[in-house]
Amino acid sequence: MLAAARSLRRLSSSSSFSSSVRSLRRALPHQPPPSAPPPLPPLRTLTRAFLPHLAAGPRFSTASFSTSVPSPLRQCGVTAPPAIPEATEGEEAEALVRHDTDAYAAVELALDSVVKVFTVSSSPNYFLPWQNKAQRESMGSGFVISGRRIVTNAHVVADHTFVLVRKHGSPTKYKAEVQAVGHECDLALLTVDSEEFWDGMNNLELGDIPFLQEGVAVVGYPQGGDNISVTKGVVSRVEPTQYAHGASQLMAIQIDAAINPGNSGGPAIMGDKVAGVAFQNLSGAENIGYIIPVPIIKRFISGVEESGKYSGFCTLGISCQATENIQLRECFGMRLEMTGVLVSRINPLSDAYRILKKDDILLEFDGVPIANDGTVPFRNRERITFDHLVSMKKPGETAVLKVLRDGKEQELSVTLRPLQPLVPVHQFDKLPSYYIFAGFVFIPLTQPYLHEFGEDWYNNSPRRLCERALRELPKKPGEQLVILSQVLMDDINVGYERLAELQVKKVNGVEVENLKHLCSIVENCTEENLRFDLDDERVIVLKYQNARLATSRVLKRHRIPSAMSSDLVEEQAANDADVSAQEKPGVVQWMRSLLGLFRFGAGSSTNKMNVRAQGFQLDV
Repeated sequence: MLAAARSLRRLSSSSSFSSSVRSLRRALPHQPPPSAPPPLPPLRTLTRAFLPHLAAGPRFSTASFSTSVPSPLRQCGVTAPPAIPEATEGEEAEALVRHDTDAYAAVELALDSVVKVFTVSSSPNYFLPWQNKAQRESMGSGFVISGRRIVTNAHVVADHTFVLVRKHGSPTKYKAEVQAVGHECDLALLTVDSEEFWDGMNNLELGDIPFLQEGVAVVGYPQGGDNISVTKGVVSRVEPTQYAHGASQLMAIQIDAAINPGNSGGPAIMGDKVAGVAFQNLSGAENIGYIIPVPIIKRFISGVEESGKYSGFCTLGISCQATENIQLRECFGMRLEMTGVLVSRINPLSDAYRILKKDDILLEFDGVPIANDGTVPFRNRERITFDHLVSMKKPGETAVLKVLRDGKEQELSVTLRPLQPLVPVHQFDKLPSYYIFAGFVFIPLTQPYLHEFGEDWYNNSPRRLCERALRELPKKPGEQLVILSQVLMDDINVGYERLAELQVKKVNGVEVENLKHLCSIVENCTEENLRFDLDDERVIVLKYQNARLATSRVLKRHRIPSAMSSDLVEEQAANDADVSAQEKPGVVQWMRSLLGLFRFGAGSSTNKMNVRAQGFQLDV
């Protein structure tokens, strides 16, 4: 029995699971039952004796328990529960053989399915938005799915300029094109035009969410070598997790297999199907990795197939507070059997803004009761935050909310869609906007700009800008926080050089809506003086004509190719064309239809969901 106990303690770290099971079975004594049953052994002994029978089943659930009872327990008078069917010896043997061959099966699947991704990327410089940072090379993994597509992580191809893929056993790299990228869910789809690449490649099928303690094999090309690598682990936890790349809160699976740089984008295989995509690990911890579950992958792929591009994940647009305090519940008229969360803030751009009210109690989402801590039931006695139900909705779908308002229950219908935050969380694969006038550099506030202040950007960046970036909500579509980021020195702006990192509130008395609006006001100014009202009651006044002449001088001195970013150049050209069309009535209708088509094709949307651990602050 002592040898069996030692084998069991090694089970958590040993890869030879079946040998440990056999050792334990050999160590169990087989004696004929005595005339009088001895007293029941301790719980630890019972657990150790039952463990081989539990481990032999394909899944840890009551439906897979065997009614056969180990002989030491039969001696104690323990009988099998009659309601649970008995597993045959063949089923147990099959389970053991399957477990022994899981790693080999994963390797066989991966050889013709998993590829190595080589990316050349160049990220923007947000302090100097007219130029990029130095080019860099990175590597990741990916795997083939149906439709001749390759799934990988968004952060593997973020800000890419060139992408290559190489299949196992081949020295040739093939050029790949990025079909779609979802930075919130950290997923991307690649395509390869070469017919030679697809020769001999097999598709991987997507499976289901694994249960706790189920084994998975992570396949990819991590650092430390050039060949394919397989690491084994088990599922430790399934819950919404912060995605490091997109700063979103979506479901993730925690496993104890090692996920290292280069593993990103590789599949986690369970049996003969994909259980998820490896994408991040927990820094400072050993063997804690995360994979993107199949529902998130399917939601991303279906959105691309339906719309031809990434459609984003929906959000309800509200912030909620837990109602775990009994006095709080009594104050809002909640009965003892009621559970829910308190609506504390609503995004003005969401459909919920016209449906819900502050201090509503959200009781149910699509018929699913919400607990006082904001969680809903999930599988076998597991719970997850209810924003997972929101994120699984497709854009444009409706949800039924049951709320308690002024002591009365109501059922309300709300349309869900992705929402753009006031300050964008990320700006991957997109050039930053800027506008330079008389040496003053104006940009829209984004979190990537704050990230330029270093890893500890939250403490090192300007406090006012940081707080607004994290907390303020937009009041109308297209709104931006425009800031004066820096001053490029010239005679025209002497004395203003310290007025940097401040929000621009007004130009000549007109409130600034976004950077395009500021650019339009300045470019079309007809007054002698140009006045900028900044944050902290600071003011800049310039002679307009002198400032316009100084702009070209500043651009030449600092080798800046243009006074405005390409998106503002296109907008300015469109405005100029519209003005010219008004002067020529015969072409007005044609020009407006042309501009309408151009603007329709330029739309994009992103989504942000964030759970903040401040008591309970849930943004969905």
